[in-house]
Amino acid sequence: METIESVIFDWGGVLIDDPAPGLVQYCAEALGVSREDYTGAHDKFAEGFQKGLVSERGFWAEVCGDLGVPEPRVRSLWGEAFRWAYAPREAVFSMASALQREGYKTALLSNTEVPAMEYFLELGYDMFDAAVFSCAEGTRKPERRIYELTLERLGSKPGRAVFVDDRADYIEGARQAGLKTILFEDIKRVKEKLAVLSVRLD
Repeated sequence: METIESVIFDWGGVLIDDPAPGLVQYCAEALGVSREDYTGAHDKFAEGFQKGLVSERGFWAEVCGDLGVPEPRVRSLWGEAFRWAYAPREAVFSMASALQREGYKTALLSNTEVPAMEYFLELGYDMFDAAVFSCAEGTRKPERRIYELTLERLGSKPGRAVFVDDRADYIEGARQAGLKTILFEDIKRVKEKLAVLSVRLD
């Protein structure tokens, strides 16, 4: 078995609580529609927004056109919603820091939108050697290219990297790209599975 040198973390659902329920609630209330109606419209147009192919303004024009409601007047409804929903899991961030101290390369890999990426950068986390966001790359999980980009930023080979995510389809995408994978259930199980891969933790 190749020696693991890099550990890559998903953001929403691993390093932080899944923000999707809070985002849906906040945006639906702001637009004056039901959660179900908002979700239906959002899902139609999310890919372009998440890949950075559509601006936030363009995204809301599409969503609100579909819903038949006025576009939001605030500068960044998505940014407001993301900040409202943001709930970090300090134990997982601490684990990333511990891995970095042990000499492992660490990265964050996230399917996310520009306002959320800007918030991440604003927070100034220093426990990641690379941060890869779908909105900045024009590709998203589970597309092979985004895993390859992350490995390139780390200078790591696929077989020497492990990817942690809470979604089975994103885990499968990483596995097909040659990475070792851990499906996130809780931090205890992640530590156990890292230990099986002979990854040291202080």
